Amino acid sequence: MNDDGHELPRRGAQPDQAGTSRRPYGAYRRIIKLCLVSLVLALAAPTGSRAADKPLKLLALGDSLTAGYGLPSDESFAAQLQAGLRAGGAAVSVINGGVSGDTSAGGLARLDWLLAEQPDCAIVELGANDGLRGLDPAVTFANLDALLTRLEQRHVRVLLAGMLAPPNLGRDYGEQFKTVFPRLAEKHRVVFYPFFLDGVAADAALTQTDGMHPNAKGVAVIVAHILPYVRQLIAGAA
Repeated sequence: MNDDGHELPRRGAQPDQAGTSRRPYGAYRRIIKLCLVSLVLALAAPTGSRAADKPLKLLALGDSLTAGYGLPSDESFAAQLQAGLRAGGAAVSVINGGVSGDTSAGGLARLDWLLAEQPDCAIVELGANDGLRGLDPAVTFANLDALLTRLEQRHVRVLLAGMLAPPNLGRDYGEQFKTVFPRLAEKHRVVFYPFFLDGVAADAALTQTDGMHPNAKGVAVIVAHILPYVRQLIAGAA
């Protein structure tokens, strides 16, 4: 106590800071809680949502069967496949990478150009023209093997569509050609659709006047048959 009768502060005692330190401390705690809640919500939210962000890119790499030979663009395989996927709620943009007359060698030669589109996954439908020309199945295997390897290196998931050789080339050739596709699918562990023209080949009601290329109804059958395999493909790429 001093001479005026007032009590002196005790040594080491701190002035009362209730008005300055306690309230800010409480505010800091609330800010920290809000930050933690925001972090938890951000981690729980789906990343890369295709519906809200951008559609998944699916490259349809093939020949005239993919390109839509003899058909309006909106009735091609790529267009009908995209419509079928979107009708099922999948946000997918299908890139028509089909070129009429293309062989497995042609598809391999233009692959890098198509990869500039940065596809997430791809359907590979090549080999029909190899069979029509009677090319050595070993050459077809080597071309598609290199193509699938390149897609794998770019982390593009693949659905490989199989093809059959024309029967006029003989049984032995037909068997050798047929085995190319399941062997490749097993080697590269890709989704495999055994025969692209399943349900359409040799059906006059589903093919154009040349008896080879599907008409719009034929394409619709192809899409209906292959859709479950494509959904399996994009499920792993989303």
